[in-house]
Amino acid sequence: MKKQLFYAATAICFGAFAGFTASAQDDVVVEEESISVVDVSNCKTNYAVNGHDNWFIQVGAGIDVPMVENELASGDAKRHITAAYNGAVGRWFSPYLAFRFSAYGGSLHWDNVNFSRAKYANLNFDFMWNMCNSLGGVNPDRPVSVIPYVGIGGTYVWNIKSEGTNIYRKGHSDRRSWTLPVSAGIQFRFRLCRYVDFFLEGRAQFYGDNFNGAAIDEPVDINIQAIGGFSFNIGGVKYQAYNACKDQAYIASLNNQVNDLRAELATTAAALAVAESQLPCPQVTQPDCPEAPAAAPLMSTVRFTINSAVISNEEMVNVYNAAQYIKANPDMKVVIKGYADKDTGTAEYNKGLSERRAKAVYDALTKTYGISADRLSYEGLGSADQPYDTNNWNRIVIFVPGN
Repeated sequence: MKKQLFYAATAICFGAFAGFTASAQDDVVVEEESISVVDVSNCKTNYAVNGHDNWFIQVGAGIDVPMVENELASGDAKRHITAAYNGAVGRWFSPYLAFRFSAYGGSLHWDNVNFSRAKYANLNFDFMWNMCNSLGGVNPDRPVSVIPYVGIGGTYVWNIKSEGTNIYRKGHSDRRSWTLPVSAGIQFRFRLCRYVDFFLEGRAQFYGDNFNGAAIDEPVDINIQAIGGFSFNIGGVKYQAYNACKDQAYIASLNNQVNDLRAELATTAAALAVAESQLPCPQVTQPDCPEAPAAAPLMSTVRFTINSAVISNEEMVNVYNAAQYIKANPDMKVVIKGYADKDTGTAEYNKGLSERRAKAVYDALTKTYGISADRLSYEGLGSADQPYDTNNWNRIVIFVPGN
């Protein structure tokens, strides 16, 4: 008798609820918020460099060929090649531009009246341009880079030994000079590994005519240099890419889901208000029946950005929710299934990417949240199976009850 009375009362309340729901829905107004989707095809990827990254040290050696006064009484003057030594330190402050302080030194030989020689030391400030990154796209692992540069500096020449010296100081031939050259050159870098490059570069330095203690004929002296050596990249070459338009479509889809939930909530609230207006319903004592608590389905998913198996801080919240659910159901075992977007990457590559995504979630659950490994398993399903119709939603990990 009690059970029949309970069912009758329930039917009365449900009838009152259903009768007013249709009219209540007409009065529901939902204010939706929208996010404009940016056309990602027009977005540009920018790059940032940390303050301690992308410094390099350069050491090398090569040759000097001074293009200065060149005349002997016997008429057999020639250009002389001498050894040059180089050291530099600099930094790439973007994928395209760098600066460096470069030092050169050695001996100079030339013919002017007789065989002449001197020693020199030079310090330059160079401004460098990575032509390959600018024209071919940023690639920190490019095997060959072409880098033009320009510079300005100072050169001290001393111990000038030449009968052609015609610059005097206090009545005597000047055996030293101080000049401020400008220079231009080009460097070819060959990547050996992340930390070491081999380089070859040519440089022309332009001086005033007093560079070698003689001022005759042409007003500009030139020193041609060819240098080879190694460049050591401190910490490697690293750039942080960012795009303001990234994930806008995903954010807009989430916004639409929020608006749909708002509409459902408003409709439910209106229907609840109608039902509450019909209260009180007959109070009926429900018969005592044992109820087995049913475990809620495991709703959390973990999404990833394109070509990535790194769990973002936002998605780590979903990993935490999954961990709490698994802890609350100690008899449950869970299979972690990873997927990839079939529009990007080959099937073979996506298979490995999806497995790395599943493994990343597995590691977070076991190592960060202490879930026992014997309760978990993971697998990568690649892009052959797509849980969602929208392809870029399939960069995902899903939790499935296991056996």
